Amino acid sequence: MKPTLFAVTICMGSLSLSGCNACFNKPSKPDEVRERTAAATSEVGNDAKAVAEGVRDGLRRPTPGQTLDLNSASKAQLKTLPGITDREADRIVAGRPYSTDHDLLDRRILSREEYDKIADSVTVKK
Repeated sequence: MKPTLFAVTICMGSLSLSGCNACFNKPSKPDEVRERTAAATSEVGNDAKAVAEGVRDGLRRPTPGQTLDLNSASKAQLKTLPGITDREADRIVAGRPYSTDHDLLDRRILSREEYDKIADSVTVKK
């Protein structure tokens, strides 16, 4: 059954009036508004910080096909590699210089599992 123009008009009018009803509600107290604004601003700030960190990490991360030199990459660059945390990045930096990327395994700086995750993304330039 197709709705009549009258029924659609009545329905739309009801929605409009109910929407305007919110305009006439008693305004919130200034302290309540301040608290809600502070909470919303904090949430937006946290999201903005996460976005900024993601952009920074994305800019540092090697592009596909590009590799990081284990002898010159910064700790921040090393941390962009899969599975590399502060601890592993510190161990990699402390173990320099490297003659091959396999030194990470030979010197027990990384486990086989950790190394396998980054093997295609690292190199050693002499």
